[in-house]
Amino acid sequence: QVQLVESGGGLVQAGDSLRLSCSASGGTFSNNHMGWFRQAPGKEREFVALISRGGASTWYADSVKGRFTVSRDNAKNTVYLQMNSLKPEDTGVYYCARRRPYGDYDRPRGYDYWGQGTQVTVSS
Repeated sequence: QVQLVESGGGLVQAGDSLRLSCSASGGTFSNNHMGWFRQAPGKEREFVALISRGGASTWYADSVKGRFTVSRDNAKNTVYLQMNSLKPEDTGVYYCARRRPYGDYDRPRGYDYWGQGTQVTVSS
């Protein structure tokens, strides 16, 4: 029932910025925390960021803390990931996902619906 669609990815140089968007439909958006994961070629999907239902609380992976900012606009059913000071190691497919009411927040099994992903490539 829930559909998530990411957008905003692209090819940028190290040090540049991108803003990703995730548009949600088919559910009550404000009822769930929303997270971002990424997956580099040949690597496991890894947690990036999480935002609470009202947007008051956020959580970040150590690798992106201080550079990335997650936010949401519940009136627009959209969650964002602002990525600054991008590094080549940030390259990967970025996914948004809806948080389950249980399970580890930093593991994929803690989320029940996923978008198709958007590619982010950072060149050196």
